[in-house]
Amino acid sequence: MRFATVGLALVFMLMAGCSPGDSPEPQTDAARDSAIAESAIPGAAGVRSALSTADSAAARRAREDSIMSADDQ
Repeated sequence: MRFATVGLALVFMLMAGCSPGDSPEPQTDAARDSAIAESAIPGAAGVRSALSTADSAAARRAREDSIMSADDQ
């Protein structure tokens, strides 16, 4: 009985360790948020607005950084 239990445990561990193949790459947060923003689900407009605001802030930071680096030279 003990041998059967150990054998069964080994079989289950081997089955759990086998993967069916290549798993899809996980989406980045930005890709997932973009997919939500483009959908017709409730709240998509809010996600779209938040993404737009984040993009605007990133562009502004980039402009400020380029001005600061130009002042240093």
